[in-house]
Amino acid sequence: MLDLEVVPERSLGNEQWEFALGMPLAQAISILQKHCRIIKNVQVLYSEQTPLSHDLILNLTQDGIKLLFDACNQRLKVIEVYDLSKVKLKYCGVHFNTQAIAPTIEQIDQSFGATHPGVYNAAEQLFHLNFRGLSFSFQLDSWNEAPKYEPNFAHGLASLQIPHGATVKRMYISAGNNLQDTKAPVMPLACFLGNVYAECVDVLRDGVGPLGLRLRLLTAGCGPGVMADAKVRAVERNIYFGDSCQDVLSALGSPHKVFYKSEDKMKIHSPSPHKQVPSKCNDYFFNYFTLGVDLLFDSSTHLVKKFVLHTNFPGHYNFNIYHRCDFKIPLWDQIQELLGHPMEKPVVLHRSSSANNTNPFGSTFCFGLQRMIFEVMQNNHIASVTLYGAPRPSSRARAEAIGH
Repeated sequence: MLDLEVVPERSLGNEQWEFALGMPLAQAISILQKHCRIIKNVQVLYSEQTPLSHDLILNLTQDGIKLLFDACNQRLKVIEVYDLSKVKLKYCGVHFNTQAIAPTIEQIDQSFGATHPGVYNAAEQLFHLNFRGLSFSFQLDSWNEAPKYEPNFAHGLASLQIPHGATVKRMYISAGNNLQDTKAPVMPLACFLGNVYAECVDVLRDGVGPLGLRLRLLTAGCGPGVMADAKVRAVERNIYFGDSCQDVLSALGSPHKVFYKSEDKMKIHSPSPHKQVPSKCNDYFFNYFTLGVDLLFDSSTHLVKKFVLHTNFPGHYNFNIYHRCDFKIPLWDQIQELLGHPMEKPVVLHRSSSANNTNPFGSTFCFGLQRMIFEVMQNNHIASVTLYGAPRPSSRARAEAIGH
């Protein structure tokens, strides 16, 4: 049985690991994978048809815990303990829920102290008691009338006319005072772990097609000396088609992985594919997983020839490999009209690993438009956008052209 420390408005965890509000989905899954011998039977719950309208949930069925992630930014929004009999809980090092200590109204009063009067929900027959960043729901099955409050609250929570021994049914950790209106906070410093994350990515383009990317990057850097500089720093970086490996390394740092292409499934759709001379070397990707971005370099020139932006929707073959890339593509009226009526039928893309030819998520559809390929899932949500174009002479010249 897990023995966890509750930190209101912040986290649930122990000395080995911690689920913190604002934590990226991929980081929470990494914790679960690392401790899979202890935390078992985890479910991933999401809406297959409308994935942006419902929270993405990791359900720890064996431990009675749900981690609710915002569907859009995929950061941890609410931690729910829905079965307190499956887990031990403590606050400031002192247990308030174990097999020997029942989480009664008196125990919560003793452990957490006074707060504002709670709210009774007659339909659920639950009494909700709220602290800042922490809420408890008490089961009142044996009580048929709504609670009546004494005029004097000096004796603590137990002075509310709640049946003696009423126990907590569910506990929630969230940001702020209102559980219903809570939002996922910004990523805490403890979650950066030396990585760089993209707050947003803008596609730079002209009237013909994409030119490159403008990335707003977040990092928690360390200052000089022993003490870390406890600040999140934001920087902007531009990268363009035709940039060299050195340009990209200087702007974004080292990639998480370098991947060499072994095949090109879209080659048959290029002009005169039979005339293309096979290269002795393979093109290669720089994979930036925490940015949700891939860059493809030409094996001969070592210049950027393609960008891939990932949305990380559940139900896609590459789910949880990349963090979600929050990208924006500027569109003009005539381009929006064109987007509504693709010029050609989509290309069907079927992914599978070399070891296993099955793909439980099915095929996706690729639509081409002005040097952009939109990979669309069967629920009509975009899985990725690939940007490509002819390399340009120099980054400086392109930047000056955009300025004019």
